[in-house]
Amino acid sequence: MNDMTSASPTPTVKPKPRPRPQVMKLTEAAAQRITELTRRADSEIVGLRVGIKNGGCAGQSYTVEYAHEVRPTDEVVEDRGVKILVDPKAVLFLLGTEMDYKADKMQAQFIFNNPNQVSACGCGESVQLTAAKV
Repeated sequence: MNDMTSASPTPTVKPKPRPRPQVMKLTEAAAQRITELTRRADSEIVGLRVGIKNGGCAGQSYTVEYAHEVRPTDEVVEDRGVKILVDPKAVLFLLGTEMDYKADKMQAQFIFNNPNQVSACGCGESVQLTAAKV
């Protein structure tokens, strides 16, 4: 005989958390430049820290600086063998961004192909960003 009243309760299954999207990705040119910068730095660096600051004629601008340590609040992006540390205040503004590197006779710079950018100033130094829709 099978007594259904004494059956053990069905175990609850926790749903798997949805994988977090990678905040940024790098082109091969950007990864190569970051590798060069890391090798040539005067002191030990763990990667580049990317963020956003207020200012400029369009309202905001991207920041890129050497990162000497990983902060507990940094969003760590590892792509193409290099490490980018994203300032936590910039994550929603950079979600989906591709970081590239371009060099020509007049200038060399990192370029941010950002789907959250709604406008830019004429000189290209500042941008207007909106938070990503998640």
